[in-house]
Amino acid sequence: MWGSVVVYSGLGVVVAGLLAAIRPLPIWQLGSRLLGLRAMGAGLSVALAGTLLPVFESHADGTPTRLDEFAPAWQFHEVHTRRIPAPPDRVFDAIRRVRADEIALFETLTWIRRGGCAAPRGVLNAVSDKPLLDVATESEFIWLALEPPRELVVGIVVVRPAGDRRPATADLIKSPPPGFAVGTMNFLVKSDGPNASIVSTETRVSAGSDEARRRFAAYWRVIYPGSALIRRMWLRAIERRAAA
Repeated sequence: MWGSVVVYSGLGVVVAGLLAAIRPLPIWQLGSRLLGLRAMGAGLSVALAGTLLPVFESHADGTPTRLDEFAPAWQFHEVHTRRIPAPPDRVFDAIRRVRADEIALFETLTWIRRGGCAAPRGVLNAVSDKPLLDVATESEFIWLALEPPRELVVGIVVVRPAGDRRPATADLIKSPPPGFAVGTMNFLVKSDGPNASIVSTETRVSAGSDEARRRFAAYWRVIYPGSALIRRMWLRAIERRAAA
């Protein structure tokens, strides 16, 4: 997350510098076009530095989950949690059935992610008549675990060496070879009283080599804010469907 903060802080300085280069902004201490150009250069340097910050490995601890089985160690990570006023079986059913068009901003953010270009049917160009998890596992993702009403886990290859088209498998996800980075995501449902559940979704990315780690770090620090927003909106969509 801190890498993303550095990247977007730098980009904010770039924007301010660009505005000053067009029209000086004395209120921001950018009273000349030359200062604006300097600010742009400094902002770009900060943003680049953010993509190159070191990455540290984490390991699973606490209560074991199926996610721990497939991703016991990782370098990139996010987790989001929500309490939903519905029992676990109904919540799990909602997780399986939520469509892309039920998730606020999903289509907008995935359109931005693919640069407005056309894309094959998949998570970045999801059809609205199918549950999103079905769309995902019919394209880039694979099922790793499906244990209603507690947990499901999916996996994907996010970085691979040029020309290496080997398919994603559970073994590859568990132990990514050099040049590969793999992602796992789960939904975990726990009872929280007679008619409520605590739902979490966690994403872990593990790289099999320093090169893959560096490649993915730059990407992750740019897309992290959008990724986090999608997951929060996804949990809200699950709540709406479970409560319906």
